Amino acid sequence: MSGSAWRSFCTLQELCEVARGITYGIVKVGNFVPGGVPVIRGGDIRGGRIEFDDAKRVTEEISRKFSRTILRGGEILLNLIAEPGHSAIAPSTLEGFNVSRDVAVIPVDSEANAQFVDFFLRSKAAIDWLSARLQGSVTQKINLRTLRELPVPIPPRPEQDAIAHILGTLDDKIELNRRMNETLEAMARALFKSWFIDFDPVCGDSRIRVEVAACNPSSESPRVGTIPTGWSLEPLDAVAGFRNGLALQRFRPQADEDRLPVVKIAQLRKGRSHADEWAQASITPECIIDDGDVVFSWSGSLLVRVWCGGQAALNQHLFKVTSERFPRWFYLHWVKHHLGGFVRIAADKATTMGHIRRRHLSEAICAVPPTSVLEAAHPLLSSLVERQVAGELESRTLEAVRDTLLPKLLSGQVRIADAEKFLGARA
Repeated sequence: MSGSAWRSFCTLQELCEVARGITYGIVKVGNFVPGGVPVIRGGDIRGGRIEFDDAKRVTEEISRKFSRTILRGGEILLNLIAEPGHSAIAPSTLEGFNVSRDVAVIPVDSEANAQFVDFFLRSKAAIDWLSARLQGSVTQKINLRTLRELPVPIPPRPEQDAIAHILGTLDDKIELNRRMNETLEAMARALFKSWFIDFDPVCGDSRIRVEVAACNPSSESPRVGTIPTGWSLEPLDAVAGFRNGLALQRFRPQADEDRLPVVKIAQLRKGRSHADEWAQASITPECIIDDGDVVFSWSGSLLVRVWCGGQAALNQHLFKVTSERFPRWFYLHWVKHHLGGFVRIAADKATTMGHIRRRHLSEAICAVPPTSVLEAAHPLLSSLVERQVAGELESRTLEAVRDTLLPKLLSGQVRIADAEKFLGARA
């Protein structure tokens, strides 16, 4: 393979099975039914993965009316609504599932490498081409005819396989980190609940020896329950400080000013800042976040996470959570513990965007242990959070490598051997 770009192109439609072609799914799903056929929707396709709601099922009769989109496994699924670039390959475990109207099923013929085509659909070249041709005045969407005409670079099949393997290896490592972090999160939640909600190490037959008094059944709270002697109950906003972000539209940078990317709720959910929206770097430091900071969105979609998307400016409706008294893991898990209650409060709001107020932070009660308990738990819970952050940061680096290699490999500008040598040196 030379370093020159591929000269061979064909349309996406030409790469697909003739009998099935490219089509969209169920137009009107009707009411979902228990025990029916699961339906993949456009919003279920993110980051090269498919995460579906198992409760979204339709009757066998409705599914059969759209038999061309009943999945066999191996098809590319692409979200037709809003921004392009959201696609994934349906694993064999989704055989028999169907898709909704906002999902295109792309059954790549066996002569092409489906993973290679999927990577191209997530590339800047494909995204830019489709973005320039979106249709719809209210909701932008990809027209099926346009999608079929998308020009796809086609190197010889051995090169397709090699490129898919290189990029797939990076994706596999990112996915492994994601699953590991899910496991670490489950461990941390269980451990925190055991120590600070159920008081297992200090009440009854404890296998973890810490210097605390026995349980005092007379010390009760309707929110926490019986707490051990020597512990105290404090509101969440006393355990940690909650600094709201800024209305950053008032802090747009001039051309010659240092700048920071803006983080809103959508970016917090994705874990990455928005490279197209910027704020002055000179804003108050309390509203600047960096890797490892705890961020809590208190309006709209309520969620809390340890930020790992690099230095950024925090927009309003987001709290930067800090504490001078307690370690990060302690106030992080107390916010997570109360998050379900906050979500319910926000859902009861008769406004278009549910939210909580600062008084709700004061009403959320936390059990605060003696220093000896905190010090005993610290090595365990701190390590779990630090390992999650390390995994996120590694994935961010891998994503940057993948996104750099992706267009160059797909265009033939980088030799496969050079990419393999580069990745081998990083291993």
